[in-house]
Amino acid sequence: MNRTNQSHHFPGPGTLDRALNLVRFLRCECPWDAQQTAESLIPHLLEETHEVVDAIRNGDHLELESELGDLLLNLAFQIVVAEESSEIDADSVYARLESKMIARHPDVFGAGEHQEWEILKNRERTKDTGVLAGLTKGLDPLTRSYRIQERVSSVGFDWDDARGALDKASEELEEAGNALDSEDFIEEVGDLLFACVNLARLGGTHPTTALERANSKFVGRFEKLEKLARKRDIDLSAASLTDLNKLWDEIKSEERQ
Repeated sequence: MNRTNQSHHFPGPGTLDRALNLVRFLRCECPWDAQQTAESLIPHLLEETHEVVDAIRNGDHLELESELGDLLLNLAFQIVVAEESSEIDADSVYARLESKMIARHPDVFGAGEHQEWEILKNRERTKDTGVLAGLTKGLDPLTRSYRIQERVSSVGFDWDDARGALDKASEELEEAGNALDSEDFIEEVGDLLFACVNLARLGGTHPTTALERANSKFVGRFEKLEKLARKRDIDLSAASLTDLNKLWDEIKSEERQ
């Protein structure tokens, strides 16, 4: 590549090709980039993924554009590092993706009727492979619960609708309450959380999405509570729970107007 080219344009028929060429150049010219391995890049890959999620939730398009670029760089890095060991290359990565999508969209590609994603994925597993085999180990507990429930649903082990999940969550809530002062509480509250994840799934949402909205709503309201308390010269650390709840209810009432 001509290093005097100040435009630093990396040619390619597509964006991914250009990203790959950029990484190949960096691997040749930058000592730090040259030293990286697939494993050493994992923290960066995870961090950039979380930053993309933050940008999406913030609704900031310019931030999202930047963070998606950083994530694309990390994906390109993983492909190039794998290429260097002759294990895979960009073409093989895309070929696997294409064949997988064709198999999982029979109605789109003229191979049959529409079928649920998890049912199709279950058919791809060998006869000796369990339904829950191969779940990603690094998933957060909420997402792992969601994926477990999706998988067992593919073989019919599921409620007919969200009402069944709601009844189960109510049952687990009662059991957690009964175990509140016992050693069984951690197990019972775990069952309650698992049931709530199922309720979210069958209700049509992902538990992490629902919980993040709840987190954001709480943070926003509490920040308003702090501002209101300062305005009225109320010391939060000295105020009673009754007084704080009055401020909280006042803020909620203003939001409804």
